[in-house]
Formats: sequence, C-alpha cells, structure tokens
Amino acid sequence: MAATTETTAGTAPGGNPAERLRAAFNRLSEQQKIVFMVGIAAIIAIIVGSILWSRQPDWKILFSNLTEKDGGTIVANLEAQNIPHRFSSSGALMVPADRVHEVRLKLASEGLPRGGLVGFELMENQKFGTSQFAEQVNYQRGLEGELARTIQSIGAVQSARVHLAIPKPSVFVRDEQKPTASAMLNLYPGRALDGGQIAGIAHLISSSVPNLPITNVTVIDQNGALLSQLKSANSFGLDPVQVKYVREIEDGIIQRIDNILKPLLGAENFRVQVAADLDFSQSEQTAETFRPNSTPESSVIRSQQNNESASVNQSVGGVPGALTNQPPVPATAPLTQPNVGAGVPGQPARPGEANGRIEVGGISAPLAGAAPPLSTSKNSTINYEVDKTIRYTKQAQGEIRRLSAAVVVNHRKAVGRDGKPSVVPLPEAELKQINELIREAMGFSKERGDTLSVANAPFTESVKTELSIPLWQDPENISYAKDLIKLLIVLVAIALLYFKIIQPTLKTMFPPPGTRDARGPAGEGGVLYGPDGLPGAPGEEGGSDVQIDHYAAKVQKARDIAQADPKAVANIIKDWMGANAN
Repeated sequence: MAATTETTAGTAPGGNPAERLRAAFNRLSEQQKIVFMVGIAAIIAIIVGSILWSRQPDWKILFSNLTEKDGGTIVANLEAQNIPHRFSSSGALMVPADRVHEVRLKLASEGLPRGGLVGFELMENQKFGTSQFAEQVNYQRGLEGELARTIQSIGAVQSARVHLAIPKPSVFVRDEQKPTASAMLNLYPGRALDGGQIAGIAHLISSSVPNLPITNVTVIDQNGALLSQLKSANSFGLDPVQVKYVREIEDGIIQRIDNILKPLLGAENFRVQVAADLDFSQSEQTAETFRPNSTPESSVIRSQQNNESASVNQSVGGVPGALTNQPPVPATAPLTQPNVGAGVPGQPARPGEANGRIEVGGISAPLAGAAPPLSTSKNSTINYEVDKTIRYTKQAQGEIRRLSAAVVVNHRKAVGRDGKPSVVPLPEAELKQINELIREAMGFSKERGDTLSVANAPFTESVKTELSIPLWQDPENISYAKDLIKLLIVLVAIALLYFKIIQPTLKTMFPPPGTRDARGPAGEGGVLYGPDGLPGAPGEEGGSDVQIDHYAAKVQKARDIAQADPKAVANIIKDWMGANAN
C-alpha cells in the first residue's frame, strides 16, 4: 500500500491551483509560451488603449484665425494654467469642450485676443516726459485701433484697418484743412455689404473724428473695390425710413384683413396683398387775406380827424388917422348880394350862420357888418380798421393717397354624391360679405380712389420637396460610423488574437478528458489526462475512465498500461493477490 501511495503521489500533482497552472504552462513548448504571452499582452494593450481612447475629451475650437502674436500669448497663458490644448489642421486653437467658455472668459479678462490691433490702452502706458508729438501719434493710433475693432463687430466683416489723416490746426481760417479717413474691410467669403451698411460705417468714422465730413471718408474692400461710392436709397431720392414706413402700413392692413378672414375661411384658404401709395411731400403755406368792411354797423373806426376854418376880410384902407380907424359908413343903396338865407324866410342858413351872425372857426361876427369877401373850409378824415387773416398750413407727411388690395379665396372643399372629395366655388352672397368685411378692415375710401379685387379660385396644392441629406452624407451619421468602425476594428483584433493564439494555447494547456499528449500512445510513453486536463492513472481518483467496448480493446489497454508503468501494475496485482489470500 505504501508503494501504491507513493506511485500515485508521484503521478498526479496535488490539488493546488498554482501547481496545476504551472504544470499546464510547462506543457507548452518554448515557441508556444512566447506566442501565448505576446497574445495576452496584445489583448491587454488593445483593451487599455480603447478605454483611454474613449475617455479622451471632446475638442472644440477656442479661437481661429489668430495672429502670430496673439497665438503665442494665448498658448503661453494656457500652458501656465495647465490647460490642455492643440491645433487643428486648419490652424484653429482647440481646447476640451467642457472648458471652452471658462477659458474664453479668463482670456477676455486679460484682454486676449487683441486681434493685432492696439486701442486706447496705448494711453495707459504713457511715460513721464513724453513729447506732445508722441502723445498725439499714440492718440491717433489708439483711435484707429478702436474704430477698427468696432467695425470688426459687424457680422460680414472679418477684419478691418482704419487710417486717419488729421492735419495740424491753423490759426488762419483760409489755411484750415478738414481731416480725411480711409477704411479697408476684409469681408468673409460669400458676404457683402449693402448701401446702408456702407453708409453706416462711413457715418461711424465721421462721427468719431472731430470736424470730419462724411464726404472725406473712403471705404474699400479686400479686392480694392471702392465701396463708399455705391448708390444708396438716398441717392435716388428714396429714404429707407420712408420705404420701411410704407411696408409697415401695408403689413398692418394685411394683418387686419388676415385677422378678420381667418375665422371664416381658415389660414390656408386665402391670400392678401396690399399696395399703399403714400405722399411724403412736404409743403408749408402762409396766407394773409384783407377783406373790406361788409356793413357800416360792423365797421370799426381806427382814427378820425376834423378840420374847419373861416376868414372874414375887415381890413381898412386910407390915410392913417382917426378917420381911417373908424368903420366905413354903410352905403345908401343896398348891395346886391346873394341871399345867404339868414333873414330870408324859406332859405337854409349856410354853415356857421345863425341869427344874422357868422360863427366859423371860432370867429363870431354880425353878418351885416361882415365885409366881403367871406371864405370858409372844413376837412374831415376818418380811418377805418381793415379785416386781415393770417393762415399757416403745414401738410403732414406719409398721408395715404391711394390703397389697392387684392384678395384671392380658395374654393371650398366638399364631399360629392359619390363620396369623393371635391371643391366648389363660394356663393355670391358669401363673396359679397367677404368683400364688405375687407372694405371695412382696410378703411376703403371711394373718394380717395381705393380699389379692391376679390377673386375666388381653386388653389394648386404645392408639392413639398424635402431636401433631406442622404444617410451616408449626414455629418452625424458619418461621425457615428467612424466610431463604430473603430470599435469593430478593436473587436476584430481581439477576436483574432483570441481564436488564433489564446484558444489553441489553452487547448494545449488544458486538453479535454481521455486524450494523450504528443508523445504517442500509452504503450510508447503516452500519458492519459483526466477531466481537469491533468495526467492521471487508471483506478486512481482523477484518472480517466476508459470506455472499452470489447474484450480485445481492454486487453490491449492493460498491456499498454503494464508497458508504461510495470511497477504500478505489479503493485496492483500484489494487492489483488493479498485480498484473495485473506
């Protein structure tokens, strides 16, 4: 029994897994061992590389089209902050996607990127003792840089350069010169500036420099084309504000018509267009009208002047003396004079004569004693107020002169007698009602000459063509396909290594039960292996249970075992004999 135990222990290894693994590994040849180790290392490297590749950050563009100076400053700043970065094939600076906004804010706080332009920060580094000329040059450079930065904020402008020519001030008015300016714009590919934008840039530069007229501003593009001479709306007598106001009036009327027709017809069953003719002419009128007094009762006297005078000739002639100072003696014969009506009945008295006396101009004298000639005069001047009207009239701008509206209404959908859908025109009564509603909504005026046309016609259904990108051209699908291809390549590489190297090596290390090693049959030194792939012996625990279907095969098996290990067979027979003896 001792010999049997010793043989069994020497034949089958112990139950330690490490010893079993060592025995299985020793079963390989030197070349198989090297290939097996290389395969295991390759699989581990592929798995680790795939994990690291999947954990790589998603890179996004931080800045593009950086100048060399700004690029060097930004890269140095990123390296100082230990922020990973790299450059794309187009030269754009890229950082991890989750840190793009953070990095931009940090760089903006430091004034980066500067875009290759210098602004008023030049004035912050003025040294003590700088000359007035140097200070003026720095101010002009800063003003040019600030204007260029402002122009670059326009969407279509990629970069800009501004040059100012500011003459020295002169004390003589006739020698005074106006400043001039020029701007060179580098536009993005496929972009263009309209007349309004060009005029806005020119006004911006003109308003930023004192005494700079807008006619002295020149704007060109990167191709050298002169942009400042492009015709704008003002050049043809059109004001953009007026054109916009016309559009607002038309859109407002269209909106009112839409709001009243949508509940009746539906949003897709009518179309409205309105054309407005507005009067933007300016006219001012001042009128001053004089009218005569219509009735004496309503007349107003401004001033009145009366003037009366009378003279009586009582001069005495002759030799000076006592007699000459006496009045003449009345004639004996009465003078033949016209009846003045003083004492004659039935004759009216002349002005100033009453009761035989004359009273004119403050003179009172008896008529009989008044010597002819007698002269009187009376003047009267009356000034009346004259009616005057002053009227100042200013016509309002944007007055509607004429409106024209066109409305087309779709036929109504109905179901025919056969159950098929069809379209039918609207009845005349309903069209008339729609016409009246539109007139009220648009403010129709016949005196103004407005026109309205309402038509009822079937709409043609538009075929919607969806411009969809094919699956193989969709950028997202292309990105997913690239990732999938990379994953498949990794899986195929691992599968090839496993099925071509690892699996055959494991079969060699752990052969299936009942197989022999490469040394040949058991009669020639071959070894039988148990279910765990380790060598075993018949009759031992862990040995193989050889299934022999006929007697000859069993006898041959016993012979093979006896030739392979005679001592073991002898011990077995000795045990049998001992059992029988007992």
